[in-house]
Amino acid sequence: MTFPSVDINPNTNGLPGIVALEKIVGALLTFGLIAAVAGVAMSAIAWAVGSHSANPHVAGRGKSGVLVAGAAAMLIGAANTMITFFSAAGGAVR
Repeated sequence: MTFPSVDINPNTNGLPGIVALEKIVGALLTFGLIAAVAGVAMSAIAWAVGSHSANPHVAGRGKSGVLVAGAAAMLIGAANTMITFFSAAGGAVR
């Protein structure tokens, strides 16, 4: 039994509103980066307060927050490249 071949490619004119959707996603990326900057600032403050008040729990949470916010910013910044890579890798599978 043979299966039928399916060959569907993404297109930019298939649905109305693609341009508006791209603008919305771009705005979401901007909001995400702003939130990551705020996360780094708040976590650094918690890290400093925890260190200066001899509270290792708060200092540790601040360190973790800085790392998480930094990783989030890195993922947001690399989102286009990652999706393009995985789309090309998936399209190469035959």
